[in-house]
Amino acid sequence: MAKKATGPAEADILREAAKEVNGSARVITSSLLQHVAGIVESCNATALFVFVDALGDTMMDLGSSLTAKVFCVTKTRAKEGEAREKCVRCLRVPDVPLTRIGQVKIAVFLALSRGLIKHGDRIVFLSGLAATKTLDTLIVTEVGREYEIFASGPDLAETSPHILPEVTERVVDIASELGSEGREGRAVGAMFIVGDTEHVIPLTRQFVLNPFKGYPPAERNILDASLEETVKELATLDGAFIVRGDGAMETCGSYIRTASQEEFELPRGLGARHHAAAAISAVTDCIAVTVSESTGSVTIFRGGRIVTEIQKPRSTGQKSRLLRTQPRRNKKRKPAK
Repeated sequence: MAKKATGPAEADILREAAKEVNGSARVITSSLLQHVAGIVESCNATALFVFVDALGDTMMDLGSSLTAKVFCVTKTRAKEGEAREKCVRCLRVPDVPLTRIGQVKIAVFLALSRGLIKHGDRIVFLSGLAATKTLDTLIVTEVGREYEIFASGPDLAETSPHILPEVTERVVDIASELGSEGREGRAVGAMFIVGDTEHVIPLTRQFVLNPFKGYPPAERNILDASLEETVKELATLDGAFIVRGDGAMETCGSYIRTASQEEFELPRGLGARHHAAAAISAVTDCIAVTVSESTGSVTIFRGGRIVTEIQKPRSTGQKSRLLRTQPRRNKKRKPAK
């Protein structure tokens, strides 16, 4: 039996429903922006983070009314440039699907690595969905108080001055993209060891010939955008990338030989890659970043501990309410032969 085509009346109903959803989203966003300054002041927060991709084409202006530091969080270079023009601090997170809590985790990690905030700071985070242009979530937390956001421990900027913040950010970018997209449709697991290569390399054994050997540091630096595809391709090999604090890649395909430390127990379900990352970060002054082949989650280790984990969003197989309310175009049916 042929499906009944969407008539003008039904299309009007769907359009009205879409307008209702959009109107509700604008009310929620407006209400949060209206009250957030008071929340920041009453909580005595030191910083406010706002996921500006959920604001559409407009940028908010809260800096003049707040004593706290304001950070724009975005996935796009356009929004980053717009924020800088307005003299607003901006953190660009990986352009991959992120849950709301994922937005918080990675922004807090980047801010910590740059020394913009520190453990013990109370922060307010406004989050939402870029697809629907809605800010609908407000989180108040103290950095390091709960593992769900960021585990307690030393401040990254103070304990790892030899690791450039932009190198850490670039590694997390690539790891997030590998976790979200895989490689040529296949899931990929990977590990990056950043910093303190003088002590890390003696604790590794090379699985494959070193593809970076013989190249000057400038031509094997992970900050070089032209090497992104090379890094992602080499990530399919077993073993870890060893990256200097200035971004120069020393080698990849390296086996971590140190044993896991008993005092740093990891959650169940984490495999050898995660235990190796915990172990090497426990005995050297490095940051270890892993990508789970099974889940696509990115886990960051420091001092033998998990400092944060960015989980890949799971699809429920259902379209959002907004998408379900969009009018469908009538497709012309081909005449039966």
